[in-house]
Amino acid sequence: MAAAAAAVAAVDLAAKAWAQQDLSATGVELGPVDLRLGYNPGVAFSVGAEAPAWLVIAVTATITAAVAAFAWRAARHGGRAQLAALALVLGGAVANLADRAADGVVTDYLHTGWWPTFNLADTAIVTGALLLAVTAWRGDAAQKRSDRSDAAEASPPRDASSPSGRGDV
Repeated sequence: MAAAAAAVAAVDLAAKAWAQQDLSATGVELGPVDLRLGYNPGVAFSVGAEAPAWLVIAVTATITAAVAAFAWRAARHGGRAQLAALALVLGGAVANLADRAADGVVTDYLHTGWWPTFNLADTAIVTGALLLAVTAWRGDAAQKRSDRSDAAEASPPRDASSPSGRGDV
């Protein structure tokens, strides 16, 4: 999981470095998603853009540390899908934190025209969070099936020849 998170962060940071160096302010039109350089001093949807950079960095670092601690604990017993989801969230969070630490802003480069400009780290975080929700939902459903199965096995056997199921006539 740590290697996957590091790979997500490395790919995003490389893309951000490329965007800062080679992507012009006018961008590149590609169709549904264009490449356009932008900077976000806040967090998702520019929330906190007016807050001091040190505060935004401190809050995002705290959240990233919490995600890392949760991922560390989940690594021992989590399934593949859950670990992949955590790697995506952690890798994206680390990449955005590292980018923000340099100058107080996050570099964005993916633009749709109908959604705020974003980056691969943002995509990894959202995809990972959705995958975590799906794995939690599937895990809850499997647990409920297991609980029903355990309850059925624990109940006394029923005699099918009797209408009441107790063997009396």
